[in-house]
This record gives sequence, structure tokens and C-alpha cells, in this order.
Amino acid sequence: MSVDEGLVDWVAECLEPMGRVTMRKMMGGATLYCDGIIFALIDEGDLYLKSDAVNEAAFEAEGLGKFEFTGKDGKIATMNYRRAPLDVYDDPDAMRDWARLGIEAGERAPKKKPRKKTPKP
Repeated sequence: MSVDEGLVDWVAECLEPMGRVTMRKMMGGATLYCDGIIFALIDEGDLYLKSDAVNEAAFEAEGLGKFEFTGKDGKIATMNYRRAPLDVYDDPDAMRDWARLGIEAGERAPKKKPRKKTPKP
């Protein structure tokens, strides 16, 4: 994965009315958060928005595929993120509409429990 900083800036600018967008670089790409809620991935200049059972039909209706990557075992795996439609790259309203789906999926996702630290002897 690689990060397109211009795309990150564009997403942040479009979503400014909705909240503060932050980025965390991971495995050569990035995860995007809006007010602390994970809602998207960026890989190779492409934006993928978080999907779940509630919003998946909207992505399916547009023919937007799942994020795929090659696992350590060499097999292709997918994650619950869908490719964003092309209009989000030049239409702020479309970006907000589609990003909202990802943010809402992030809000519905189960919260990760913090790992317990083992005391040092």
C-alpha cells in the first residue's frame, strides 16, 4: 500500500463540515478516521470506504468491489472496505455522501477492547 497525501488532503477538506479527518499510516497505506471513527483506507491512490451488512447494498448497486490484498500465505484476502465511486474524487458532495456510509459503518463496528498489559516481574 502507498499513501496519496493529496487524496488525504482532499478527503479532509471535503469532510471538514462533518468532523476532523486524521490518518494513520499502516503497511505502506493509510487508515482514515473522522473524529476518531475509522471509515476508510487508502491504497495505491485509491480510496476504500468501510462497509458492513447495513450499507453493503449501496456499494453492490454501484458495482464497487471489496479491498483485496495478498496475505502472508500468498492467498488473496478481502476486508470489509469497498472501492469508492469515481465521483468522490472531484465532487465534495459525493465524497461526503459516500464517506458518511463508511463513518456510519465505523460507528456500528464492535469496539476493540484494550489489550491488558502484563506486569513486569
